Amino acid sequence: MDISFEQEIKKFFAQKAIKFSDASSSYDQLDFTIYDRQEQPSFHVDVKEKRQKYNLKNWPEFAPEVDLFVLDDLTVRKCLAHAPQSGILIRDNLREKYIFFSVVDLALMPRLRVNRPINRNQPDVKGKWLINLRNGKSTSSLDKAIFNIRYYLRDMNVILFDTLECYGNFADEKIEIGGVVRKPVYWDEDVKSTR
Repeated sequence: MDISFEQEIKKFFAQKAIKFSDASSSYDQLDFTIYDRQEQPSFHVDVKEKRQKYNLKNWPEFAPEVDLFVLDDLTVRKCLAHAPQSGILIRDNLREKYIFFSVVDLALMPRLRVNRPINRNQPDVKGKWLINLRNGKSTSSLDKAIFNIRYYLRDMNVILFDTLECYGNFADEKIEIGGVVRKPVYWDEDVKSTR
């Protein structure tokens, strides 16, 4: 890609007249806040890029390299600070794709957390997540990726409160059946014992 993803996002927002604030130079905020028509913050997003292939010798086995992305643990914690109206948007420069993960996806999808050694002034570690890009919503254009954010906001209450089964259909995850069949009489007993 000719320009950084941050620059592409800023240009896109300006062209589409989407009101936003830019905190991309901050270490403790997500990169961008998108505002609604009433000029209220509606979504907070961090933008990331996959610029090159990962050397799989340096990481525990988790996902095929083409689907692997290494994400900072701190990024996820910043998303949690703005939950549920937050997430990350990744530009995969190798495949010319955009992948969106809501904070709900980040919280519930399979991932592998590792501490990566760093040696700044003294030896230390930095928390990283290995994630599978197949678990996000993938599109071929930034315009469609922004629509995925809008769809998430539209469906947020259904995702958070109305979905009874385990949320998400994530790669390499099999959700088992467990427990006994729950019957209405059990809910009545639960209500009596907790109220």
